[in-house]
Amino acid sequence: MELIDSHAHIYGEDYAADFPEMLERAQEAGLTNIVVVGADLESSREACKVAAAFDHIYCAVGIHPHEADLVTEEMYQEIRELALNNPKVVAIGEIGLDFYRDRSSRPAQEELFRRFIRMSRELSLPIIIHDRDAHDRVMAIVREEKAGEFGGVFHCFSGDLAMAQECIELGFYISIPGTVTYPSNEALREVVRGVKIEHLLVETDCPYLTPVPHRGKRNEPSFVRYAAERVAEVKGLSPEDVGRITSMNTRNLFGIETRKEADTIAYMIRNSLYLNITNRCSNRCTFCPKFEDLIVKGHELKLSHEPTAAEVIAAIDAKNDFSEVVFCGYGEPLIRLDLVKEVAAEMKRRGHKVRINTDGQANLVHGRNVLPELAGLVDCISVSLNAADAQTYDRLCNTPFGAAGFQGVCEFLREATRHIPQVVASMVTVPGVDIGKVRALAEELGVEFREREYQEVG
Repeated sequence: MELIDSHAHIYGEDYAADFPEMLERAQEAGLTNIVVVGADLESSREACKVAAAFDHIYCAVGIHPHEADLVTEEMYQEIRELALNNPKVVAIGEIGLDFYRDRSSRPAQEELFRRFIRMSRELSLPIIIHDRDAHDRVMAIVREEKAGEFGGVFHCFSGDLAMAQECIELGFYISIPGTVTYPSNEALREVVRGVKIEHLLVETDCPYLTPVPHRGKRNEPSFVRYAAERVAEVKGLSPEDVGRITSMNTRNLFGIETRKEADTIAYMIRNSLYLNITNRCSNRCTFCPKFEDLIVKGHELKLSHEPTAAEVIAAIDAKNDFSEVVFCGYGEPLIRLDLVKEVAAEMKRRGHKVRINTDGQANLVHGRNVLPELAGLVDCISVSLNAADAQTYDRLCNTPFGAAGFQGVCEFLREATRHIPQVVASMVTVPGVDIGKVRALAEELGVEFREREYQEVG
């Protein structure tokens, strides 16, 4: 399970006695990186020292709103110098407002928050926002200062779902701490339910906010897995899915580089094993995220070459505990019909279920009815129908076959019922497309219907 603790305070007396052992436990828990966050000038210095000493640790520098009344111009400029002169500094933070304790005057907090946002813009760094009982003012300042221009994260998020959605629209991530495990914290779990996993990070905020089952003890980075596991439970994902996706989100936000060892050919989502065999497509769909990047659920699917059947089977052999094999990457799998047949035959020989996700234009691509060739090899085929008429289909999918493209998909679906046990017509819920009409067409064709969530591109 891959994890990143996106917000930790692992300096000072809390970790003096067992610092090496604490880092070892984090590694054993699957953490690839830790972001150590400053809360005042001294801890920002300490965060930089820790990050400089360990390749996998990065840091942020800033001053917590509690300290706003004490900040001098010299202190502010030293934070700026730390950010400028330390290559491991990936953010300005934690900064923001705290109207719960009110340890500093509110005007001083607001002025310091604005200054740090402006520093982040000057240095092209994202920000890490502390917001406690100050939602309205934080959001007002974020909007006024256009703080989302360089991104950032609301750490230990404590707002409601509407606020979370507004934060995301402004360009921010939402970070989920161990408090999501607390039985009474249904409000945070409601936020997790309502926000796409692509907008979430996980954190410990250690040594604070220790999750269940370790409440009452010192928190530490290895405990971030409890937050990830609870997020997974709430969202119906696997912990591995949550760890992988939130880690990629954290790397994207903070510019943390990772080396890709090899092409991703076989990848897990929930309990299904997906096979990425080509990046080529028949269509050029307007709603396809691959024109932004070739990433799905934290998996990088850009291929350096199209794998052979032997490479695909070797990639499958490296995985275990999957419920089905799915031919589906950022490309149209039936373009590579011969490979699909060879690998599917081997999977059926081994007793695995096989599914194909396709655009339904294979008969047009190959100039013949290929469905009889898939009989006995495929348990389920899911076809992207996406529209109820040829004009809408062409507008959305940019088919190279013109009006014949939509007709070909409909004929493919109808013919598939003769050869494959389960046939599904799917549609991406693009705004303005009549879902009811597409569902009615699927029923007319004699197949199941499934909606797929629309993700805006661009």
